[in-house]
Amino acid sequence: MDRPNNRLLFLLLAVYAVASLVHFVHNAEFLGDYPGLPASWSSGGVYLAWVAMTVVGGIGALLVYRAREWIGLMLLAVYAALGLDSLGHYVVAPISAHSSMMNTTILLEVGAAALVLLEVTRRLFGLITGRRATDSSRRS
Repeated sequence: MDRPNNRLLFLLLAVYAVASLVHFVHNAEFLGDYPGLPASWSSGGVYLAWVAMTVVGGIGALLVYRAREWIGLMLLAVYAALGLDSLGHYVVAPISAHSSMMNTTILLEVGAAALVLLEVTRRLFGLITGRRATDSSRRS
């Protein structure tokens, strides 16, 4: 079976997972300092949310690895969209209300999630149009 090259996708997923972990750890440990977040949120809840969303990404990556691309890429699109949700920090409080470290962790996670979503979208478009991700590298 001819499978597309997954190196770029898996590299982007690794970067996103680390950026997401850094943001969620910072969020959990400094939860009271993040402006506009509900008082009912707990550090444990933040960590649990990270685990839940990362499981979605892990299952998606495993499915792509096992050549179940459609469902795997769809799960990875959901995983990436969950990372974009960190922009919600700026819905409840302006960027100026956040510390530079808060903004850094938020924007790193969002940027990495956006890159994953772009690659997933590219791969899905290739599946829809019948082109494999490796087709362009074969044309000389």
